[in-house]
Amino acid sequence: MMTRRLLQLLVGLAMYGVSLAMFIRAGLGLDPWDVFHQGLSGKAGLSIGTVVVIVSFLVLLLWIPLRQWPGVGTLCNAVLVGVFADAGLALIPEFSHLGGQIGMLAGAVVLNGIASACYIGARLGPGARDGLMTGLARRTGWSVRASRTGIEVVVLGAGWLLGGSIGVGTVVYAVAIGPLVQLLLPRFMVPEVKAPRPVTPDAAVPL
Repeated sequence: MMTRRLLQLLVGLAMYGVSLAMFIRAGLGLDPWDVFHQGLSGKAGLSIGTVVVIVSFLVLLLWIPLRQWPGVGTLCNAVLVGVFADAGLALIPEFSHLGGQIGMLAGAVVLNGIASACYIGARLGPGARDGLMTGLARRTGWSVRASRTGIEVVVLGAGWLLGGSIGVGTVVYAVAIGPLVQLLLPRFMVPEVKAPRPVTPDAAVPL
């Protein structure tokens, strides 16, 4: 079972990184966190994958006052999404016509939904950004939706000020990704193995 969980985690993170590259190549706007990553990438002169990795570990530092603890999936997420994003950008060409851009955007959204369901379903720890959202909700008493909205508004605004790409893809992602992950997650959720109940002498020997 652990082998399946690790494999599903790694495949999901690889697909997530490639979906980020597809969003960028579509050129129609990114999700809030990646608007921020792209803006930082342009200002710092670093690849977007490198920025994703750096920001992931900086966000993990914010887990400390929230008393949130990372899992193996959290650490893999922090490193591998950025690595595969850069690999995807090296392999996927840019599109100069609208039809190709729309097709790339649609593929990016679907792949991102599958990837999210894969790595969440592996149950090996949330990503740094998801953990920040849930940790903030737990510590403040805010709803998860309010925590997520607040965080994403801040990073979207900061990313836009840094020159990140906002467009129709940003809206499509916001509208589509939640229902898509909800639809796919049951198909990828690894069932939890419950420890067997101890057998007592009374239960083992019928009277």
